[in-house]
Amino acid sequence: MAKEPSGRQQRSSLQQSTNATNSQESLVRGSVWITAGSIFSRILGAVYIILWLPMIGDAQTGNLANALFSKGYNIYSIFLLISTAGIPGAIAKQVAHYNTLNEYRVSQRLFKTGVKLMVILGVVSAAIMFFAAPLYAQSAAEIPVYRSLSVAVLIIPFLSILRGYFQGFNQMAPSAISQFVEQLARIIYLLGATYLIMEVRHGQYTQAVVQSTFAAFIGAIFGILALGWFYWRQRHQFSQLLRDSNDDLHVSTRDLVKDIAQQSLPFILLGSGIAIFQLIDQYSFNQIMSQFVIASQKQLDIFFAIFNFNANKLIMIVISFASAMAVAAIPLLSAAHARNDQKDMSRQIANILQLFLIIMLPASFGVAAVAAPLYTVFYGYDSLGIHVLQVSAFMAIFLGLFTVLAAILQGLYQNRAAMIYLVIGIAVKLLLQYPLIAIFKIYGPLLSTAFGMLVTSALMINSLYELYHFKLEQTARRMLAILTFSIIMFIVTLAVVNLFGLFLPLERKIISAVVLFIAVAIGGGVYAFLILRTRLADRILGAKIGGLRRRLHIR
Repeated sequence: MAKEPSGRQQRSSLQQSTNATNSQESLVRGSVWITAGSIFSRILGAVYIILWLPMIGDAQTGNLANALFSKGYNIYSIFLLISTAGIPGAIAKQVAHYNTLNEYRVSQRLFKTGVKLMVILGVVSAAIMFFAAPLYAQSAAEIPVYRSLSVAVLIIPFLSILRGYFQGFNQMAPSAISQFVEQLARIIYLLGATYLIMEVRHGQYTQAVVQSTFAAFIGAIFGILALGWFYWRQRHQFSQLLRDSNDDLHVSTRDLVKDIAQQSLPFILLGSGIAIFQLIDQYSFNQIMSQFVIASQKQLDIFFAIFNFNANKLIMIVISFASAMAVAAIPLLSAAHARNDQKDMSRQIANILQLFLIIMLPASFGVAAVAAPLYTVFYGYDSLGIHVLQVSAFMAIFLGLFTVLAAILQGLYQNRAAMIYLVIGIAVKLLLQYPLIAIFKIYGPLLSTAFGMLVTSALMINSLYELYHFKLEQTARRMLAILTFSIIMFIVTLAVVNLFGLFLPLERKIISAVVLFIAVAIGGGVYAFLILRTRLADRILGAKIGGLRRRLHIR
């Protein structure tokens, strides 16, 4: 029997957050937290380059180190997804589902079962990554890098499932803060170890890369400690929810494992979508490129580093907007699905897409506009690197769109369709990789990725519209307005950069940093004024944004 209503009325704010009726506000609030954590951690993950590269050596050595670092993390991303088996995402989704039904005891058992699976998968995946490193390494220098990252594979699955549990309660703050703490600890160790190796012991850059990748393990430890602190603070609230649980559902452990397995497979494939595209580049770029240019293996590695690490490191800051919305969207959509609320599902799809557009489009156009000073600040002036960053900035739109659409389909239990569409996109990438590298050289992988993601995203949008009939025309109209404002902002920002470039040496990092700050402030101000003045921000972000407009005296 269910508890009496009076008992339910005493539920804590934790449960009230889970069952929020205003899906738009919940989405925005969750996205803000996850975006803040993701953005700050991504910024830290890029800013350390400014301190790290000078310790590594000259520009050529720095690019070689970046190439080695990038190859390690591409492989690590795949092993990490295998080791977690998509379970954290599945846990967040299913915890939200059972919480909506007031079955908190099932949610807790689901979490505990997931932890046990994490331990097993983490040990197996770490062992394979460590001992099989010589089999998938393309050079001897890569083997110790892969092995240093295998240690992180042991514990990061547990960190991920803890985040998934909090997200299932629509609590994004613990995940965001732990993400920042993890990144901060990682970078402190990374810089300290590199300084010791390169400046004190005068060692090799390969040794510094090994310790820099091992820093992922150090960061994970601190991330777990941060989440443990949040759980300890809220332990009484969790206990209260368990006491108020309906306990009408009786799910066996076997059924819980089956439930997790069914939901986790899509998270593996879809979560590794971007990593799969990068792995295709890693194992094909040098071989294809060598057929069309005369270059040494070192030069090819430098080309690879420019687009797969240097530019990618910066655009991932932009893509983190989409990743944040994806994390916030899945529990909300899963809860609406559990209630079988078709209207709310349709409304949320439109809200998510429009929130994505109002943030992602200007961010991508903005990065393209300030590519010259931005690239120079992080890596030093390089004309090729700047142009690659500009192309990558526009490609980021398609990567982000895929991330958000895949999350929407997963939240609505359209897993099979999402996986099929991704496989089609991968096939497009593979088909176009050779001819596009042949024609566009270093830009080829970026263009083949953009086309692959575009095809996948188009199929996903069509599927969502046919199933849920969300407001496609309204979304398209608002997208056109956002695109127009983003182009205006792009023109103004680029004009500011070029104007300063007429009489200032943008090749100098300090000058570029000042120009970057001024250009971003002016461009951001122009875009903010346009979306506030036209009330577009009110319609997408909610009526509360009107207060900001009034404070800024924008009518």
